[in-house]
Amino acid sequence: MLILLTNDDGIYAPGLAALERELSALGEVMIVAPAAEQSGVGHSITYLSPLIVKEVYQSTGVPGEERRLGWAVEGSPADCVKIGVQQFCPRHPDLVVSGINSGLNAGINVLYSGTVAAAIEGAFFGITSVAVSLEFDEHARFDRAARLARHVIRQILDNKSPEPQLYNLNIPTAALDEEPEVCAAPMNVTRYGGGFERRVDPWGRDYYWMTGGPPESVPGHETDLSALAKGKVTLTPLGFDLTRRAVLEEMQRWQFRLPPKGDAAEPNESIFVPSMRIQNKKRKTNDGNAQQCQSNQ
Repeated sequence: MLILLTNDDGIYAPGLAALERELSALGEVMIVAPAAEQSGVGHSITYLSPLIVKEVYQSTGVPGEERRLGWAVEGSPADCVKIGVQQFCPRHPDLVVSGINSGLNAGINVLYSGTVAAAIEGAFFGITSVAVSLEFDEHARFDRAARLARHVIRQILDNKSPEPQLYNLNIPTAALDEEPEVCAAPMNVTRYGGGFERRVDPWGRDYYWMTGGPPESVPGHETDLSALAKGKVTLTPLGFDLTRRAVLEEMQRWQFRLPPKGDAAEPNESIFVPSMRIQNKKRKTNDGNAQQCQSNQ
């Protein structure tokens, strides 16, 4: 079995190394991962510039001896899977695994996650794919988490459905110290709390830090977030078809009407665009005088 392994924390991340060691018991592991951290990039891809890829080697511990670690891609996790499948894998992979991410990817955070996006990209190619994430900890025990992940992935393969599937696996730190329970749970779809904290730089310009907060709970329903809070390992089947089927059926009964061609603005018709002025606060220059910063566009 050929396993394509990637992540969003970068090719030298400890979570990737731990997962490679464990997955080697299941088959041949090929690493194609970002050259630098790509957390939170979602499903972005690179198409307006070339992808730079370097083959990376590391010491085996024997003086003068090295082994190929994999390919480091100056791109996103989705880029890594795309180019890995199409350029570097000697044959079509049987499995794509993304992780281990440092930090959970549960609830609607799956939509922002580079880790999950890599698994989704694998599913695009018709390959069973698994995203693996571990709750953040300064002293994260990736080895233990990787062992748990291998056992879950083994069971996914043992229960493989006729169609390739996409899974999101999350491991709380509490599960590392006991016999964990694995819960098949839906993703929580409530919005996370938090907002933005405004600050001012030395030049008097505003800038903003995003703040975080827990999402609202869903009373009476077990979700990935509520299960993780109880110390359970969660496995969530995902899909990338975002169509709302029930709404679509209703929309197909609508009687859409558009204006005749003569009633609409022609493509070459001029459109007024108002000028814009951006004005910052006054700031002091090096000579102590107040200076008004503005730009006209």
